[in-house]
Amino acid sequence: MCTAFVRNQKWNMRLRSLLPSLLLFAVTLNATVNAAGRIRLVEKEVHLHLGVRYADTPLVDPPRRIAGYFKLNRTHEARMFYFFFQSRSDPKTDPVVLWMTGGPGCSSEIAIFFENGPYFINNDTRTLTETRYGWDTLHNMIFVDQPIGTGFSYSEDWRDRVYNEKVVGDDMLDFLYEFYQAHPELMGNDLFVTGESYAGHYVPAVSSAIYRANELGQGPIIIPLRGLAIGNGMTAPSVQFPAYADYALQNGLISRELHDSIQFWTPLCRWGAEFCNTHKWRIACVAALQVCQLTIFERILAANPGINVYDITKTCDGPLCYDMSAADEFLNRPEVREELGVGNRRWQECNMDVNGDFMGDWLRSYDQLLPAMLDDGIRVMIYAGDLDLICNWVGNERWVDALAWEQSEAWPSATPEEWHVAGAAAGTVRALGPLSFVRVYQAGHMVPMDQPQAALYMLTLFTRGKLLTSALDELDERLRVRLEVRSQPVTRAQAISEQQHARLMAKAFYGFNTGQRQETYRRNKSIDVLEAEAGVHGGARAEVFKRVLGRHGVREPLQGEVVEA
Repeated sequence: MCTAFVRNQKWNMRLRSLLPSLLLFAVTLNATVNAAGRIRLVEKEVHLHLGVRYADTPLVDPPRRIAGYFKLNRTHEARMFYFFFQSRSDPKTDPVVLWMTGGPGCSSEIAIFFENGPYFINNDTRTLTETRYGWDTLHNMIFVDQPIGTGFSYSEDWRDRVYNEKVVGDDMLDFLYEFYQAHPELMGNDLFVTGESYAGHYVPAVSSAIYRANELGQGPIIIPLRGLAIGNGMTAPSVQFPAYADYALQNGLISRELHDSIQFWTPLCRWGAEFCNTHKWRIACVAALQVCQLTIFERILAANPGINVYDITKTCDGPLCYDMSAADEFLNRPEVREELGVGNRRWQECNMDVNGDFMGDWLRSYDQLLPAMLDDGIRVMIYAGDLDLICNWVGNERWVDALAWEQSEAWPSATPEEWHVAGAAAGTVRALGPLSFVRVYQAGHMVPMDQPQAALYMLTLFTRGKLLTSALDELDERLRVRLEVRSQPVTRAQAISEQQHARLMAKAFYGFNTGQRQETYRRNKSIDVLEAEAGVHGGARAEVFKRVLGRHGVREPLQGEVVEA
């Protein structure tokens, strides 16, 4: 295949006949075409306004931000919508992160505007602002609306409906082939496949499809898959459903008597899930899911009317327990749809028709796809906010504990270690080789929404291969930093705590940047400095560093003082 930049009337006419929803893309298009001259991927740069009123505020001038459609190869009329956001730091070298929201049937624009994207929509003021801790701060981000029917993705042909992860994996593999054809400059950057919730199904399926194609040399390119991460995922239902009662009891949601009554029925649920995985009959899988829901989950909900299953400290607000009406209003404005090139197609946060199509897939387990990748060094991080009930950390840790991979016998020795952000405990991490399990404190189902700062640092550590705090002692000498003691006296306990915190932050960021940034890290003792670096660009950066360092009493390096070698 080759990449063509469409800038003339002839190509625009072909695009109009192929992708009716992209009529508004005009002539600022990038497209890929195959050997037969068929156009598969079309995209354009987008500029979203910030401020109180969308039409009256100035345009943002960030790194490239792109919206596009991909004509799926193995379908009749299906078009997959996506966003691509260049890293705000170093797009040439920063990793590429693919994000898929769960549901099934929920749009990745939820993540863009409420979790880990570059924007945030305020539900009260309906204003659009740039986020401080978007994952695009240190990563190139791809957000995809999938399966077909999700968000702005669509098909006019009923035969393109998706029912299982085999199709999800194949469709995403085809999309990535075309995406890299359009962006060959990213071929040298590590790729990480990520998502949350029902993406506990998607992420293993997509990662495995990439891994198998790479191993067998089936595609036009080798996709640079380096790892995958699942947040509060539903990955192994036969293990996770039986964990519901234990989590509910631990958090005071049910009595011991109700717990024991629910546990009496868990073998039936487990058997149904295992039967579903063995026989793959849709009707059996749907029936088994109903048994699990009625005998376990619904009984916990009945004991806690009005509870938000995504955050047990909150009540459920609306059908999906969160008010995301601001995104619905914003994305369906005519001027926004025109800017995105989606024509008159309406956006919805979750498509319940797509959700229903996956009823036969719910109880199927996808944890068995991970051992082959782990054994080959593909990094796997499973993380979970500890306030989530529906995909709780207890069930997720149990299926991770049960993984049959080459280091499974040593995994129990990977005990939890506490990690810190901004001087406070952010959670615990267990890590051995390429496998990591992270519990995030005071976060619900959507960790980046509840703990955005911690989520960004966690992902950055993971994508740089430095997740476990104690692993700092094993770092390459090139990454070591000598930490200084502030001029004011501190207790030994404070010094140790500050040293651990500063080392954790330094290992997340030091070693892959240059110039003023490296010099600052050498004397950095404050998380505020890192935040300033993440949020400030251009010539003002050095001045910001100087002010922040002075405010925290951090002295300049001594004459001749250097980084340890």
